[in-house]
Amino acid sequence: MPRHEFQPGRLLAGLILVTAGVLYLLDATGEADLPWFLVIPMTMGGLCLAALVGIVAYAIRRDRRDRSSESSER
Repeated sequence: MPRHEFQPGRLLAGLILVTAGVLYLLDATGEADLPWFLVIPMTMGGLCLAALVGIVAYAIRRDRRDRSSESSER
């Protein structure tokens, strides 16, 4: 399998959704008593944070790519 670039936004989004799923599972089994309005804002806030991390990572990656192509042109 060829290596691929690290995408921290997708990693964070996956971790947030897994955490929300585990919280709902704990609530369904009776291990925890979570109000419904706790998990939804946590998930939405986490996805917004993941989008922000993804945008920052893309900007850094684009800047590095521009610098390397600029130095190879010289």
